[in-house]
Amino acid sequence: MSGVDWKKTGNRNDFLDYLLLADEDETIVKSYIKDGDMFELLYSGKTIGVCLFTFPNEDTVEIKNIAIAEACRGLGIGKQVVQIAISHYQKKGLHHMIVGTANSSIENIAFYQKAGFRFHEIRKDFFLSYPQPIFENNIQALDMVVFHLPLKK
Repeated sequence: MSGVDWKKTGNRNDFLDYLLLADEDETIVKSYIKDGDMFELLYSGKTIGVCLFTFPNEDTVEIKNIAIAEACRGLGIGKQVVQIAISHYQKKGLHHMIVGTANSSIENIAFYQKAGFRFHEIRKDFFLSYPQPIFENNIQALDMVVFHLPLKK
């Protein structure tokens, strides 16, 4: 398996379809698409996804959206992207990384724990603000589960 690489994106709107893979409400995605740092994900030289990071405070980075094309999932790319992000933001001197996912996103919950994140908080009823109900694994997305990873050793 060749490695994944990333580069800063040009026109962020060109990557809207990728962002919608991870957050299915276009209005909500458009509300944060211009925030933070956004990187195009490259695998064997081809664009296969995108990740967007925001900064809720001066020492914390949040994985706001990480999306990989379905054909490229299960190859360890997501794990590589998280490791690249950890290294990148450690070098920038940030102390914390957080990420939120729906209570119904069983695969994401397992993924972030395997990557070393720990449960941090629950944002109750977070997904009730979405215009349409979201169901995954026959579970309605209601709450956001927020994970934390310390970046400073």
